[in-house]
Amino acid sequence: MKQKVSMKDLSELAREVLFKYGIEPDNLKIIQNNGLKTLWKLSHNNEIKCLKRLKHSKEKSMFRVNAQMHIYNKGGKVAKVYLNMDNEGITEYNGQLFVLYEWIEGRDLNFSRPSDLCVALEGLADFHVSSKGYKASENVEISSKLGRWVSQYESMKKRMLKWKEVAKENTNKKAHNTYLKHIDSIIEIADIAIDSLKQSSYNVLTNIELYESCLCHQDYGEGNVILSGKDLYVIDLDGVTYDLPIRDLRKIIGKRMEKRGEWNKDNIEKILKCYEKNNRLTKEEKELLKIDLLFPHWFFATVKNMYKKNKSVGCDKISKIAKLENGKLRVLQGMF
Repeated sequence: MKQKVSMKDLSELAREVLFKYGIEPDNLKIIQNNGLKTLWKLSHNNEIKCLKRLKHSKEKSMFRVNAQMHIYNKGGKVAKVYLNMDNEGITEYNGQLFVLYEWIEGRDLNFSRPSDLCVALEGLADFHVSSKGYKASENVEISSKLGRWVSQYESMKKRMLKWKEVAKENTNKKAHNTYLKHIDSIIEIADIAIDSLKQSSYNVLTNIELYESCLCHQDYGEGNVILSGKDLYVIDLDGVTYDLPIRDLRKIIGKRMEKRGEWNKDNIEKILKCYEKNNRLTKEEKELLKIDLLFPHWFFATVKNMYKKNKSVGCDKISKIAKLENGKLRVLQGMF
């Protein structure tokens, strides 16, 4: 069993790492300590900075940190990455990895508030635009979803069919019976999305060099965007990947519809209108967004907890998400 590291030890660790930046902090405070991922807030020479201990490998982390420096250098609203005395963005110390960031002061956005959501979408569009042109160096582990949607869809469908067989063997449990009740209609939706994707311009749009693509945040939501004055900053780029910009849009739209409990054409169009203030989508991109929204990502994510993570999922929750999935076909088919 691992011995718990004291706050005093963590503070001392941070000071030793900061020495590699030539920094002796005036104030140092631990603001997050979640396993390996740790955040310290510090002040030095009247500037506030943030030291972060990373949880991923150096190869993975370098892809993300270098991406952040690329976006910053292009004028994108992300925190500055400070280089250490060896002119490196990542500092290694005792087998651990650290990055020193500019501290962004501001307020979190409430995506349930239309004005905040619109500001967030405009910021997401700016993020996508400024991320283009990023060429990953050879010694990093590249993250890319570009061109992989068909295989991803088919893999999720295959897993849901496999879980159907598991459910058939556990009909004495209500949740599995509920799954069986809904899975056939969900697979029908998945098939429509897969067929539509294969017939779309997806292969043409993704047949590009990685650096020609934008970077998707993948976790763009409340807590990862900060409004500082009139500027919106995007933080926590731990999951950035090369992909079409509509990947982030699909996640935002889906979450909003899930919170509403129904798919609403007007709401989707308002979301796109805000985003397109700063990054116009082509007709082909909108068609792919519609296809990606159609695939039953949210049903899959709900039942995955039960079949892959062995977590309890209530029957009502399964039925509710199935109803949401089944109700979107008519709405989406009439769009764009």
